[in-house]
Amino acid sequence: MSDVEQPPVHEKPAEPPEPAPPVDHWHPSQFPDGGKQAYLCLLGAACCLFCSFGWLNCIGVFQNYYQRNQLREYSPSTIAWIPSIQIFLMFLPGPFVGWVFDNYGPRYLLIIGTFFHVLGLMMTSLCTEYYQFVLAQAICSPLGLNCIFQAGTSSIPTWFHKRRGLAYGAMAAGSGLGGVIFPIMATHLIPNVGFAWTMRAIAFLILGLCIVASLTVTSRLPPKPRPLRLKVFIEPFKETRVILVTVSSFLFFLGLFIPINFIEVQAVHNGMSEHLAGYLISILNAGSIFGRIIPGALADKVGTFNMQSLMSIVAGVIVLALGLPSSNNAAYIAFAALYGFASGAFVSLLPAQMARISKIEEIGIRVGVTFAMTSFAGLVGNPIAGAIVDADNGAFWGLNVFSGIMLLAGASMFTLTRFYIADWKIAAKV
Repeated sequence: MSDVEQPPVHEKPAEPPEPAPPVDHWHPSQFPDGGKQAYLCLLGAACCLFCSFGWLNCIGVFQNYYQRNQLREYSPSTIAWIPSIQIFLMFLPGPFVGWVFDNYGPRYLLIIGTFFHVLGLMMTSLCTEYYQFVLAQAICSPLGLNCIFQAGTSSIPTWFHKRRGLAYGAMAAGSGLGGVIFPIMATHLIPNVGFAWTMRAIAFLILGLCIVASLTVTSRLPPKPRPLRLKVFIEPFKETRVILVTVSSFLFFLGLFIPINFIEVQAVHNGMSEHLAGYLISILNAGSIFGRIIPGALADKVGTFNMQSLMSIVAGVIVLALGLPSSNNAAYIAFAALYGFASGAFVSLLPAQMARISKIEEIGIRVGVTFAMTSFAGLVGNPIAGAIVDADNGAFWGLNVFSGIMLLAGASMFTLTRFYIADWKIAAKV
């Protein structure tokens, strides 16, 4: 055996492993469509809608109450500016709030929104003059409403894809539930504890639910900070699809809140008792719970644009065929339930429509700019309706005609948008 030392064998160094391909967070396979975190987020988002859109859905209670109490010396059109400014300022900051969500997530929005909303309602409990109601209820409170609303609606599409329509419907059902509970609270508490403590009780309820939302609402995707530039808010309107959805929403919004705001006043004018009329808003919003869930679930099967077109047409027809000729208790109750069901779909389907035509990381800003544009319709819709009532010496037929025509105009544009996105195909699922 040779004693000659063998030369050492030099092993070839191992090549470094290839880096794993980046995870595509927006691929359909990455959406859990369920699970503990997703359902907790859905619960929190429903609380967000309960406290934001649910509060807006009971504005008719205050139109009727203010006309008969603190603001009885003012005309219906003047009083209607309070809920109209509230609607306007809820949605106007949408683009900036959407940018904050896309950059920093929902947590900061919920904290800021809770502060302004609760503060505004607490201050409303102390109001006695018209300008005070405008400052507290119409300006301070809605500055928080938009933050709460966007935190919920923009977080849901990061968790759900195949069942996004159903998730949006379940979330938006929170607004219908809020619209049921808030009017009943106001109707029963005001005679017993007074207006001031009624508003405080409502504010404490909202504070508790917003705390739940702050603990549960999260985004699945990490924030992607982007500089705050004007072009970020203009870029969505370079797409025809976004423009068409926005114009459709604007027209529909012109008529949407008019029946909600004036149904109590109109029913009392035609002989309904104050006690029974106090339940009309709750009946309307009870119907809207089903109007948010059922069309949302069906939208997953037939398409969000198809369902939005159908439900907006039904809403306009109900106003003209039932709201216009209503003259007795049964007719008003039936109108409240049916209109609530038909109009309720709009809230859950519009964010789903935007999610259908947008990248997930852009949903916050796109939903924000769309609602910001529609806020101008919300600002002028109720005062126009109030001015029509004044011009008709207290008659309500012109108000219903205006609302119904605006709803059908929006429905026509939604239908046109649907055909444009479907490349003019009749049977397409879009």
